[in-house]
Amino acid sequence: MSLFWQRAKISYKSEEDIIKIKESADILGRVHGLLSNEIKEGVSTIELDKLAFQFIKDNKATPSFLNYRNFPNTLCISVNETVVHGLPSNYQLKNGDIVSIDCGVFYKNFHSDSAYTYRVGNISESANRLLKSTYDSLYKGISVAKQGLRVGDISHAIQNHVEYLGYSVVRELVGHGVGSSLHEEPEVPNFGKRGSGHKLIKGMVLAIEPMINVGKKDVYQENDGWTVNTVDGKLSAHFEHTVLITEKEPEILTTFKYISEQQKING
Repeated sequence: MSLFWQRAKISYKSEEDIIKIKESADILGRVHGLLSNEIKEGVSTIELDKLAFQFIKDNKATPSFLNYRNFPNTLCISVNETVVHGLPSNYQLKNGDIVSIDCGVFYKNFHSDSAYTYRVGNISESANRLLKSTYDSLYKGISVAKQGLRVGDISHAIQNHVEYLGYSVVRELVGHGVGSSLHEEPEVPNFGKRGSGHKLIKGMVLAIEPMINVGKKDVYQENDGWTVNTVDGKLSAHFEHTVLITEKEPEILTTFKYISEQQKING
């Protein structure tokens, strides 16, 4: 997320570091599970933010985003045409909305970072297609996050998938390394050429996060200094995982399993 960007060098995590990141990521996954049960028509986005803050504190962790470069909240909550960095407010969710919730957790000196775009009630077929395509593109990118390949291979896999389906990729906002700092090198764009960018090496941990628009790729920032919207007012979706580069297959450290469990319970 470029607007949050505060550069820190690439760091390579030890096995002990990874255990701590997994613990952070489990708390983060359970935050998403909690919120997934509360996202419904009539709920205000500030209510969701307060729930997340309290849950994180109750688990003896710290919200990664709160006060980071003066960001005022625990969650970035981005509804419909808002791409990322939406500020929680008194806005009440409406049937048919899509809402991206991006959250980070700092625990035992390590951050984890994850985002998921939720449906509110019954959404349009167009919105459903966008969510599925963006979700799938995340896993396309993760599938090539392998030692010996390069950041550009991740970028190309995401871009190729969504542009083939007629969507556009936001250029100004990118994924990033994550660890003891919330934002580390390298940047991980969602567009690019195969074989370009930093080489992927065992021990790197990346936040891979496609941000995909129905319409034009162009975005603008509101006067609040944070909220980023599509220029044409069309929908945008955002999914994110924190991923470890290993000697073999990439390992997803964050989880959506608690969301899936709630969805099964709620039918």
